[in-house]
Amino acid sequence: MTAHLYRDPSAPVPERVRDLLGRMTLTEKVGQVNQRMYGWHAYERHDGGHRLTDAFRAEVAAYDGMGALYGLQRADAWSGVGFADGITAADGAGVADLVQRHVVENTRLGIPVLFTEEMPHGHQALDGTVLPVNLAVGATWDPALYEGAAAGVAAELRARGGHVALVSALDLVRDPRWGRAEECFGEDPYLAAEFTGALVRGARSAGVAVVLKHFAGQGATVGGRNSAATELGARELHEIHLAAARAGVRAGAAGVMAAYNEFDGLPCVASRTLLTGLLRERWAFDGVVMADGGAVDRLVRITGDPVAAGARALNAGCDLSLWDACFPRLAEAVDRGLVAERTLDTAVARVLALKFRLGLFEQPYRTTAPPEPRSGPRAEPRPAPRAEPRPAPRAEPCSGPRALSERLARASITLLAHDGAVLPLAPSTRRIAVLGPNADSIAQQTGDYTAPQRPGSHHVTVLDGIRSAAPPDAEITHAPGCDLVGGDLSGLPGAVALAAAADVAVLVLGGSSARSDDTSFDTNGAAVVTSADPVGMTCGEGVDLADLSLPAGQLALLDAVAATGVPVVVVLVQGRPHALPDLSGTAAAVLSAWYPGPWGGRAVADVLFGAAEPEGRLPVSVPRSAAQLPVFYNAKDHGYRGYVDQPAGGRYPFGHGLSYTTVEYAPPRLSRARVTLDDPALTCRVTVRNTGARPVRETVQLYVRRLSGGSSWPRVRELRGFVRLGLSPGERAEAVFAIGADTLASVTRDLRLAVEPGELLLETGPSSAGTRGARLVIAPPN
Repeated sequence: MTAHLYRDPSAPVPERVRDLLGRMTLTEKVGQVNQRMYGWHAYERHDGGHRLTDAFRAEVAAYDGMGALYGLQRADAWSGVGFADGITAADGAGVADLVQRHVVENTRLGIPVLFTEEMPHGHQALDGTVLPVNLAVGATWDPALYEGAAAGVAAELRARGGHVALVSALDLVRDPRWGRAEECFGEDPYLAAEFTGALVRGARSAGVAVVLKHFAGQGATVGGRNSAATELGARELHEIHLAAARAGVRAGAAGVMAAYNEFDGLPCVASRTLLTGLLRERWAFDGVVMADGGAVDRLVRITGDPVAAGARALNAGCDLSLWDACFPRLAEAVDRGLVAERTLDTAVARVLALKFRLGLFEQPYRTTAPPEPRSGPRAEPRPAPRAEPRPAPRAEPCSGPRALSERLARASITLLAHDGAVLPLAPSTRRIAVLGPNADSIAQQTGDYTAPQRPGSHHVTVLDGIRSAAPPDAEITHAPGCDLVGGDLSGLPGAVALAAAADVAVLVLGGSSARSDDTSFDTNGAAVVTSADPVGMTCGEGVDLADLSLPAGQLALLDAVAATGVPVVVVLVQGRPHALPDLSGTAAAVLSAWYPGPWGGRAVADVLFGAAEPEGRLPVSVPRSAAQLPVFYNAKDHGYRGYVDQPAGGRYPFGHGLSYTTVEYAPPRLSRARVTLDDPALTCRVTVRNTGARPVRETVQLYVRRLSGGSSWPRVRELRGFVRLGLSPGERAEAVFAIGADTLASVTRDLRLAVEPGELLLETGPSSAGTRGARLVIAPPN
């Protein structure tokens, strides 16, 4: 017979939560909403293994429990954790169980701790499979492929004892000067929502709960300045920045992370309008709201008091802290009457409910290792939890996630421009000069939030990929030519000489988010990079740019190599869309690879040599210069004609991507030209034909453009669907879009989604700047 109801796995979760909550002291409750310890401070290397630290034991004892532990297995330059002192895949489950057994066996109620781990593009841990960054994922326009990859890396996280994945998904690249652009799926709300839903579904299939970050509007900070103010109105927030969060909630996300930025004068973590009014009351979200790292502490600037700051965040709807000094003092806030204990109970209940839903009370462990010796008698005896019989994880990640990482990289390669002659490289191409600062660096292919890579791992740089893909008798030469940043031109003559002796020059340019031991960090892990100390980073958290141009040395290298007359292929490995000059007379082809991950070099080479067709489409507009920002495609439709000295549009539009063939689009055809509000369903069809000599994977895009009606000013156009078609040479196929209320809905004056009467254009095409439309009238009910 089960001693207490909360120990009964057959009881409904709300009843188990209620029973457990009724047994808790105020101190224990405060412990459950705290996550203030860095996970890498919980253990240390000892005699070839790991042991718990006194600091961890003291943290557990202080609250007779622990709500969550962040980043137990995180490894990177900020944490200072590497292979010499960290947790590998072989040790992950064992160390997690060591921590969990101490919490379960040495606290009065034995409530398991939640292990929350970073999973920005793979589990940020030693031996974790690294995926391409989100911006590369967005360039695939393939949510199904990403769902499988997300499931694979989540399974790795779960096998090592992790429970909750923290994943960037909700931010949009509205200003590419922002250093965290690489963490976004793109600039468009529909595209981001599709990938966010795929992410949540994939992780949940592996038994991992997802906390989506950042809620909300962090990608709209003024000037692309990290963690700064936004000037969003409520309508812009709802039309652009909430779609991905709404999709994630619908897909079953376990939580959202309240962002640093302010909205309407309040940081998100203190906004009851967002966290309670919208999230809880309107969306009926019953998951956990987690603060971003140290975000609650920032409220002291408003409250003047850390106790009041913690109360302000809790009252707004924040349930779980991260590294701050305010939530640990919530008992004082209750005693001072700043927050009601029932409000604290509500937050504790959400944390406990997540633990119950994850099955932690029944199966808190991942291995059958013997428990750590207990430190003292129990105040309240209870049955020992049942260990889950499961073999230890393999030392190296399985081939599945790695294969999917490479597939994502290959699908993300976007051909921005080409002359139709140089690519794909012909078998007769025997001398290839591979130049540029990003040609031979794994660190500069993998992006921010990446753990150290195991020495000797079979990673593939662009140079490696070209060497492997080229004919056996080809001569591959290499020189960086310049540094990633700065204007040092001393390497130029050698690179130019190699180019002049080659049949083609492949210039691998772009940016880097690679952190190193020399990088300085803020208290929340953001890099501290200044113009006086650039340390080789041009992107990543804390690395915002005013000038989006490629660095001076890279531009000089491009010009010098082009001056040799040798055909030039530019490959951009980057985490943000750099502003590009007109390269039509300089480069024979331009490819965007974003940060394609550790095996991205093979993906790039496959596209260069034609073993794979270029499939990627831009998830973000590419500007001509920072001075013309913003250039996102879905601006309000005011008919602006552009600056006197520059066009208003970007160098390459959202959705753009070429192939090695030609594709012809017929006009879209609607099954009905008139629908009513109570019956808005129809079908849109468009015939697409491959008119060239090579196969293509074409991404047919559907946009909505409002011509009249509605309750607010329309946007130029808005993505509302896409279909990917595989076409052989000469083949014709039809893309079919089923259109209903979700496709036609807009944000009304009361900030809700509804279909409104008026006249629309339903447009289809290969990009946001290459559409053809059919008119649709939406009439009131008959």
